[in-house]
Amino acid sequence: MSLRPFALLTVLLALGGCSPITQENYAKLEAGMSRAQVEQLLGKPEECAGALGMSSCTWGDKNRFISIQFAGDQVMMFSGKGLK
Repeated sequence: MSLRPFALLTVLLALGGCSPITQENYAKLEAGMSRAQVEQLLGKPEECAGALGMSSCTWGDKNRFISIQFAGDQVMMFSGKGLK
């Protein structure tokens, strides 16, 4: 029996548990950060909506998330829920 499928499964499971939605990353957020800096830290958001130069983006799901409000390309406010 080959160990290759087992090794691949182990790597995939380990990568799946590495979410950027953590208290540690939340603590790195600052007002004034650019959207590019936020996406470098958290990845692409799951959802964004906005108008007139304002937008709100969410990373995560309804139980554990980081929500950030942008004015133009800069962070204005942010909040989180269920972070570990």
